[in-house]
Amino acid sequence: MYCPEERESYFHRTINALKSSSLIEGIVQLGSGVIGYKDEHSDIDLMVSTNKITDVDEAKKYIQTYFSGLEFLYIKEVQFRENIFLLIAILENGLEFNVSILPTDYLNVKSPLWNVIEDKTGNVSEIMERENKNFTEREFKYFVSDDIGFDFFYAMRKFYTELKRQNLIYALKMLETSRDYILEVQGYNENKKLHQFKAYETLQPAFITRYLQTYPDEITVAKLLISADRLIDLFYDIVKQSDVFSVNEVWLDSVKVKDFMSKIDLRQFS
Repeated sequence: MYCPEERESYFHRTINALKSSSLIEGIVQLGSGVIGYKDEHSDIDLMVSTNKITDVDEAKKYIQTYFSGLEFLYIKEVQFRENIFLLIAILENGLEFNVSILPTDYLNVKSPLWNVIEDKTGNVSEIMERENKNFTEREFKYFVSDDIGFDFFYAMRKFYTELKRQNLIYALKMLETSRDYILEVQGYNENKKLHQFKAYETLQPAFITRYLQTYPDEITVAKLLISADRLIDLFYDIVKQSDVFSVNEVWLDSVKVKDFMSKIDLRQFS
């Protein structure tokens, strides 16, 4: 496992290597490293831009070659769309690099955690500042479901349907889908950086306690029904605290466990 000093050393080594390429116009650091890494497990996130669209592929190959010269375990290439790539490089010591490669004109801001490290022309800083202004002035900074209330209760409806079919695996998947919607609402309520948000331990302690209590201690129909009821109550409570999301009372009443329990015979599941 790497230590913070090793991570810092690899960071500067990588930045210097990228700066030396004439293909690369700018380098932007992203994520927690901008303000001080979250902990010793944090990886390094970079956006690398090229002045010309036609240079993106060659820049990607250059970066791949650089990482191939390190003590690496694996390098994965992902293409998001035309001329936008991501390289995930995992070193033998466990350090992970996530490097997106794109034309400078395609640069964007999806969180307040960014810092321009290299800008050979001035274009990178100009575009990032403009994009940051657009980001901060946007009423809804992050994508959220158009009707998360319906989406939540639709997942719960599918949960009950699959429970009737004795399809416990799919029922569990629907409970997890519902939990994702709950995290989205709570993150928005707490004004968290929802883009690739993973710092769930920073959410309000009372919420975390209730959220964890929605997990069953064993997989039985009765315990899953209790989990579902707790999820519905939690979702309803956090939506009431929101000035963005809402819930349809008809949906709430239609999927309450007490109503469902009266319509099934649990003996069929024993």
